[in-house]
Amino acid sequence: MKNLIVIRHAKSSWDTPSLADIDCPLNNRGKRDAPFMGSLLKFRNLEPDLIVTSPAGRALETAKLIAKAVGYESEAITMRDSIYLQEAPALIELIRSIEDTHNRVYLIGHNPHLTELVNRLTGESIGNIPTCGTASIEFQVDSWAYIMEGSGRLAFFDYPKRHL
Repeated sequence: MKNLIVIRHAKSSWDTPSLADIDCPLNNRGKRDAPFMGSLLKFRNLEPDLIVTSPAGRALETAKLIAKAVGYESEAITMRDSIYLQEAPALIELIRSIEDTHNRVYLIGHNPHLTELVNRLTGESIGNIPTCGTASIEFQVDSWAYIMEGSGRLAFFDYPKRHL
């Protein structure tokens, strides 16, 4: 079985309008929510074999905070340019290229494409993944190469505001 945990980056800061979109960091809420959601993943015993993230500052910062919370080495985080601003079909191709030695993978990126990805992979309609939202998808396959639209089962969908 393969398990993909799709994570939207935490809340970003727009305090410096001159920064390029890709360089925007997290705001204080984002810096609080990412470790919290990581601790929930740890509590559920859902530590990753691999974390793949967009190179955007807010996504990478989210990845590092979640990695710390789940006990994953931040140096082992993989950045993929192909996650930033890519639509669901390109993200599915990225997922299909993951090495089969990894059974649980965190994919950290951006909306609206992550919501579309979850909807396509599960055949569900989750509405919208809010900032730092997580969606766990289980696939009854031995290889990531077999991942296709509708082949996954939504195991859970969670986000920080559910816990306030």
